[in-house]
Amino acid sequence: MSDQLALNLIHRVNVGDSLTRSAARDAAATAVVEGDRRLSYAQFNRYVNRTAHALASAGIDVGDAVGLASGNSIEFLTVYYACAKLGAVCVPINLGWRADEVRHVLSDATVALFVVAEPLQEVLAEPAKSTATIELVVVIGEPTEWTGVRVTSFADFVADRSEDEPQRVVDDRAPLTYLYTSGTTSLPKGVVGNHTAVYLESMTMALEGQFRADDRFAAMMPMFHTAQLNCHCTSAIMVGATIHILPGFDAVVLLDLIERESITQVFGLPMMYRAMLDHESIERRDLSSLRRALYAMAPMPQDMLVKCIEVFDCGFYLLFGQTEMSPTATIFRPENQLTHPGAAGTPVVNVQVAIMSPDGDLLPSGSEGEIVYRGPHVMTEYLNNQAATDEAFRFGWFHSGDIGRFDDDGILWFTDRRKDVIKTGGENVSSLEVEKALYSAEPGAAEVVVVGLPHDHWSEAITAFVVARPGVVLDPELIRRSMREHIDAYKIPKAIVVVDMLPKTSTGKIQKNKVRDANSGLYR
Repeated sequence: MSDQLALNLIHRVNVGDSLTRSAARDAAATAVVEGDRRLSYAQFNRYVNRTAHALASAGIDVGDAVGLASGNSIEFLTVYYACAKLGAVCVPINLGWRADEVRHVLSDATVALFVVAEPLQEVLAEPAKSTATIELVVVIGEPTEWTGVRVTSFADFVADRSEDEPQRVVDDRAPLTYLYTSGTTSLPKGVVGNHTAVYLESMTMALEGQFRADDRFAAMMPMFHTAQLNCHCTSAIMVGATIHILPGFDAVVLLDLIERESITQVFGLPMMYRAMLDHESIERRDLSSLRRALYAMAPMPQDMLVKCIEVFDCGFYLLFGQTEMSPTATIFRPENQLTHPGAAGTPVVNVQVAIMSPDGDLLPSGSEGEIVYRGPHVMTEYLNNQAATDEAFRFGWFHSGDIGRFDDDGILWFTDRRKDVIKTGGENVSSLEVEKALYSAEPGAAEVVVVGLPHDHWSEAITAFVVARPGVVLDPELIRRSMREHIDAYKIPKAIVVVDMLPKTSTGKIQKNKVRDANSGLYR
């Protein structure tokens, strides 16, 4: 062993090492559960090591990119940790992307090897075959016939490989992932996440959430999204907790799992908590094992939050951040949920948060401006996009693109995404503020999105699109009248449109850009 390798293995910050250490600390503890499959930390670590050696035998070197297209599975986490230990870069594929977006990501990341789940082969075959750098496709399951590219099954790929720890020199700030953010008007942009950023963010989440080795996490949000992957999975592995893997959200399946496995932590969207609250069996369920319930992507309507706290009887946390922050920047803590309804929380350990003017001046409490960050959680750069990187790092801070303010209690309030602020009649109106007011005025609203649409008089007309809760009939004019008790008159939507559903990303976030585009002619 060279001196350089020896020193690197002693000192380095590597996300893969967190698994190695948890396995050494308690080999027999259960690491991951998927259906009938249960792997201890020792078994999971050996599986990861076999995968890492298989990747190395296939020619994957430090810095090489490995594409990963899979739903939630043990194999998803296995490939991710194998890449980490090897110093390769994991490139998760968002399963909601179009073929041209997948093709762009595979090419932009220069993916050399592509791991694909069996059900996705037909959809991803063409983008994979048209990417010149891909030399091998590994199928989790049974491969179908591929032409023009080498294919093998994951089982054959890792069979008979060494279970020893891989020994590679991997720098602390070496890239770990290229996580592509979905563009509204352009192709996805690659966020380069590094080992130090993800390692410290994982430790931050474990510290702030008081995660423990005897915790049992339910992982139902997509693992290709950093919120599930790095707020929960990497943090759980770091403390030696158990991850129960679900393919997605189903209210009955999740409630059954909580009772059967004594789940201590769940993470979901507000609409998922709503679905559980509305289920006819909720009052009969034993949810006493829950310690924490985390939510993100959208605010929780206040009446619903109060009901959640009452029914689930555990600490509720709102996570606020973005992919570029690995992703957590602030946490809205249980003690503030009811005293400061609607806030984004307080900065987490390792992150400094400030409010900045367009000229780069830091603003005092109460002043509204762009939310900016400093800290080791911040991404390295945007891949192959120096202009976007320079723009994001102006004035020595990372620029979030979010608008907000701090109050006198030191709590951050999120106003809106800069691009979602509605300019109407000479005023700037937060779409989020209007959404919160509509939820307060109409308990029968299941989902709400507010956008600005082109209007000859108002420039942009505030417009709400609402999905009703099951069995509820909504009256748009009655809602508008009720909103007068919750918001200034000029902020009340010019129109409220009741719809059956709203377009969403694969992570469940409502796509405001699609709502705007589809309804741009409403007032014309």
